[in-house]
Amino acid sequence: MRASINLRLVRACVALTGLLFVTVLGSAAQARAPEGDFADLAEKLLPAVVNVSTTQTLVNRGLPDNMPQFPPGSPFEEFFKDFFERQQRGQGGRPPRQVASLGSGFIVDARGYIVTNNHVIADADEVHVILHDNTELPAKIVGRDPEVDIAVLKVETKEPLTAIQWGDSDKLRVGEWTLAIGNPFGLGGTVTAGIISARGRDINAGRYDDFIQTDAAINKGNSGGPLFNRNGEVIGINTAIFSQSGGSIGIGFAVPANLARPVVKQLIEFGRTKRGWLGVQIQSVTDEMVEALGLDKARGALVAKVVPGGPAEKAGIESGDVIVALDGKPIATTNALTRSVAETPVGKTVNVDVLRKGKKRTVKATLGELEAALASAKAEENAGKANGPRSRPGRNETDLADLGLRIAPLTKELRQKYDIKDDVKGVVVTDVDPDGAAAQRDVRAGDVIIEVAQSEVRNAEDVVEMIKALKDAKRKVALLQIQRSGEPRFVPVPFKS
Repeated sequence: MRASINLRLVRACVALTGLLFVTVLGSAAQARAPEGDFADLAEKLLPAVVNVSTTQTLVNRGLPDNMPQFPPGSPFEEFFKDFFERQQRGQGGRPPRQVASLGSGFIVDARGYIVTNNHVIADADEVHVILHDNTELPAKIVGRDPEVDIAVLKVETKEPLTAIQWGDSDKLRVGEWTLAIGNPFGLGGTVTAGIISARGRDINAGRYDDFIQTDAAINKGNSGGPLFNRNGEVIGINTAIFSQSGGSIGIGFAVPANLARPVVKQLIEFGRTKRGWLGVQIQSVTDEMVEALGLDKARGALVAKVVPGGPAEKAGIESGDVIVALDGKPIATTNALTRSVAETPVGKTVNVDVLRKGKKRTVKATLGELEAALASAKAEENAGKANGPRSRPGRNETDLADLGLRIAPLTKELRQKYDIKDDVKGVVVTDVDPDGAAAQRDVRAGDVIIEVAQSEVRNAEDVVEMIKALKDAKRKVALLQIQRSGEPRFVPVPFKS
């Protein structure tokens, strides 16, 4: 009934306002982007887009990965092993074979610097670039960044190449027209058009996920190619598609230009990335944590650990702080903070807005270099590895039935059993009720409780008193900070009802 009424109303409106209807149709037609605009734009941009071809040498080594698996000592195991070895000998030591693959790229500097995806040239022995005029040139890899899946190549030419201009991906709006140019299925330079379908997509590709989603047709071989706006500026690097068939179904993803551009600049200048580093381990703020943290809603990035000697510690940031803004830019999620810090130049001093027990404060932090910090941490880890003897612990346990776990003091025996370092303070979880609230929050035996409700824990009596205070205050959740394998995190555990 509603559909027929609406249809009659539309017909009446059309009949009464025919001129207006024609005007509206004219406006809609203009929104489709005249063919001449795309033709002129494509003609201008095609010379800056290249095909990237790679070759990789595969050596036939050992037994195949798909050899059937049998229990050790089984006669079938020896039979199949002998069979495959005879087969390989019969092939006369099959020589190494070369595998070719194709992708796309675009020129960002007239001197011959070209951007593509890291996965396009990963493990390649040789890389060649084919220009729009079919000139083929050998390329060397200047630098790669697997984190954002970007690589920079360099070709040598006598004449300057046609380079593109970067656009501002932060200004993109859903529904804007886009143009994708690349080399799908090795066909050569191909142009497709579409719109921005969404922004800020997280497809679990890495910690810096912030993809642009587009319905412009992107297929195999488009990887590394540019995504343009209507001004002919690169606003993304086509990197991935969602497809069950391998072909385009209108769901493609591109690395935003504002994320890629500083990475490209660093790869050209240093041959590697130099990302900003704050020196904190963070986790998401959940709805269950809001009350305990004194927040109005779930937002920001919760600091689970402050790296000793790092920028955050020097700035006065503490474990339990919630970072809500960096350098004036609001931080809504942990991914947002990770990206913002990484994009900030090393050595820059920024304002960090934090909420500490519900109260806002601003501190200044001078960012360090992530890569240097990771290398230092790895060296310390390798230097400190040691396996001591294990002995059976004695127990002096306290039952926390409201949370569904038992705790005990950190004795020497328990430290040895659970590999807990001497400088870790708190109480250790010795048993977890599999049907209790703590188990549902993935609390495990061997976890060390170092804080309850953002207050330091020294012994089991502290924990008992803190839990009693929370229950007396009608709190429904106890916010625990635990440490597991040297890594702290906050866990909201609801009280048993």
